[in-house]
Amino acid sequence: MSLSADQIDQYERRGYLIVDEVLTDREVEDFLDHQASPSPHADLGLRRHTADPRWAHISAHPNIAGTTAQLCGGKPCVVQSMYLPKPAGEAEKGIALHQDAHYLPNDPFTLMACWIAMSDTAADNGGLCVVPGSHLHGLHSVHQSTSDDHNSWEREYQMRDRDGREWSQKFFSFEIDELDPSEVERLSVQRGSAVFFSGSIIHGSYANTSSRDRLAFAVHYVREGTWLTRRDVQETVPVDEYSTPA
Repeated sequence: MSLSADQIDQYERRGYLIVDEVLTDREVEDFLDHQASPSPHADLGLRRHTADPRWAHISAHPNIAGTTAQLCGGKPCVVQSMYLPKPAGEAEKGIALHQDAHYLPNDPFTLMACWIAMSDTAADNGGLCVVPGSHLHGLHSVHQSTSDDHNSWEREYQMRDRDGREWSQKFFSFEIDELDPSEVERLSVQRGSAVFFSGSIIHGSYANTSSRDRLAFAVHYVREGTWLTRRDVQETVPVDEYSTPA
């Protein structure tokens, strides 16, 4: 899957790019069937792609990893992966609008993500929101989210820099200070399609208020050779070293 110059330019200017049909209907259905069964790998959390063949298949899929390579300028390594279901009728809250780089400090900065729609997604069922161009202005100031629209949490992580210095750091559900709601763009993404976005673009989601499930799978990547400061995600694997099912 080769990107055009216009697509790469849009990603660089706006901070995100929607790419249609990165997965087939069969691949989506196989993943959802897999998720419907209990898994011995569920306790791996954000590292499930390291042991679960179906998660590894999505994370290293040629259409996804290949597009990521074109946008990050090198070989992608998977940092973390997550399944993000918002079932209809359960009023599950969204994720506060944030920048991934607050959660995943990295050097040099190469962090990006792919958010794959495993169902048709739109504003009313809790689809992805972005602030176009916000990646061009560095890290914004933040506060802990206390909004009724979003989940709120805090957690302490162990950190280590390139020189071996170690420390503990508290993270919480970051929300951007003084964000203008009129700048937020609510995306509609069809099942099997994906949003590729910079690790510094402001993004998030709101609750699913519809009668339709909102299902998504997200993967974060860095370019090979990038240092991640959070110790729990420092062991990345280049996408071409995964063994995935056919």
